[in-house]
Amino acid sequence: MTFGKALNAGLRKAMADSDRVLMMGEDIGRLGGVFRVTEGLLASFGERRVLDTPLAESGIVGTAIGLAMGGFRPVVEIQFDGFVFPAFDQITTQLAKLTNRHEGALSLPVVIRIPYGGHIGAVEHHQESPEAYFAHTPGLRVVSPSTPNDAYWMIQDAIASNDPVIFMEPKSRYWHKGEIDLASRAMPLHGSRVVRKGGDVTLVGHGAMVTTLLQAAALAEAEGTSCEVIDLRSLSPIDYGPLLDSVRRTGRMVVAQEAPGHVSVGSEIAATVTERAFYSLEAPVIRVSGFDVPFPPAKLEGTYLPDADRVLEAVDRALAY
Repeated sequence: MTFGKALNAGLRKAMADSDRVLMMGEDIGRLGGVFRVTEGLLASFGERRVLDTPLAESGIVGTAIGLAMGGFRPVVEIQFDGFVFPAFDQITTQLAKLTNRHEGALSLPVVIRIPYGGHIGAVEHHQESPEAYFAHTPGLRVVSPSTPNDAYWMIQDAIASNDPVIFMEPKSRYWHKGEIDLASRAMPLHGSRVVRKGGDVTLVGHGAMVTTLLQAAALAEAEGTSCEVIDLRSLSPIDYGPLLDSVRRTGRMVVAQEAPGHVSVGSEIAATVTERAFYSLEAPVIRVSGFDVPFPPAKLEGTYLPDADRVLEAVDRALAY
């Protein structure tokens, strides 16, 4: 099943399990969403549970907050990553804070789905990586699946959460296929996972970057270097256990992301791993990221986005110490 179809199946299962789950967003009903993730849900569940909204992200999220306060579990789709910023105030000053403001007496089970990242040759405001904004905000959970199986299970777990979840979907993965275990989830929503074993360097990433890291690990193996690859899956909270276990064996770590490197998820991981595993490190934790500039036009995205060669260059630097 493709990543996009897996998300659709997960959403369908959550809606079938509870009539309190509903979908909201621009063009998600009759059109089925720009990436067709919500295709067929309107026909199955009706327009009272699959709502085509006006083009007003702040209003969409504000309405979802009100619905959550009324006992519903709304799932909001933001059409593209760059469109989330009109709703930034609602997300960071209301959604993230209302539970704390009510001293835990009020739950806000809202999921905000955001297609993010590059590799699709889109125009301005359609290819960005804003995950650090939300991971920085207390009160929000932030996750990003990289496989169809994780997409299927993690969207259901996010909907079941009583806390607001920012669900980052790497849009370049929507058409990639993978097997899905419909019988049981592989691991909890906020667990990181080792996806390739290795002994020389630990490679860490999330979303579409996991595929790039696996490509780099395969190339490194051909040159005699064994790389362990870890899929973060969750960006807030981060499950550091597998990262620390790995770097204590390898002594070296490379953290890669599509987002700019300055004050980023990769920066936080580098700092935390250095604090907690300092005496195990044989080299500094090295970051590989997009450049600290606005996401460029489509013809330049190949230069901007980290590829396997840039990861391998970082691996070589780590091994040189």
